[in-house]
Amino acid sequence: MIEQYLGFSSDYIIIGLSALVLIMIILLIVFISQMSQLKKRYKIFMEGSNARSLEDTLIYRLEQVDELIEANASNERNIDAIFKNMQGCFQKLGLVKYDAFNEMGGKLSFSLCMLNEKNSGYIINAMHSREGCYTYVKEIIDGNSIIQLAEEEKQALEQALGGM
Repeated sequence: MIEQYLGFSSDYIIIGLSALVLIMIILLIVFISQMSQLKKRYKIFMEGSNARSLEDTLIYRLEQVDELIEANASNERNIDAIFKNMQGCFQKLGLVKYDAFNEMGGKLSFSLCMLNEKNSGYIINAMHSREGCYTYVKEIIDGNSIIQLAEEEKQALEQALGGM
């Protein structure tokens, strides 16, 4: 009777349903096997500790991460402050030793150039003679002096600017 309504034999339906049940049994065996492996891994993971200690460990690590983020922010603020302070510091130096007078030896005279990041600063020129030591200071703005420089002072300025 069913064959008349459906247009095909009920044997095909039974064979199809049997194949479907067989596939379901195979999938069930695969899932049971995977679940067994997962249980073994879970037991190994939890061995020697309980869920409470694992939770405490996770909370402790998260607190450490928060502390590291706070310390990093503090370090960034400190680095910014250091860079800001360094802009006014003398960062570039040039030193030329020479004999100011022919009768003196030992190169006791010198020109010292000290510049900041913006190539502004001073040249200190100390000239040593038998009568005494004379010291002069010349201001440098943007790598130039409004006062004429001696040869040794020019060399010290070039060293500080990175020309030598």
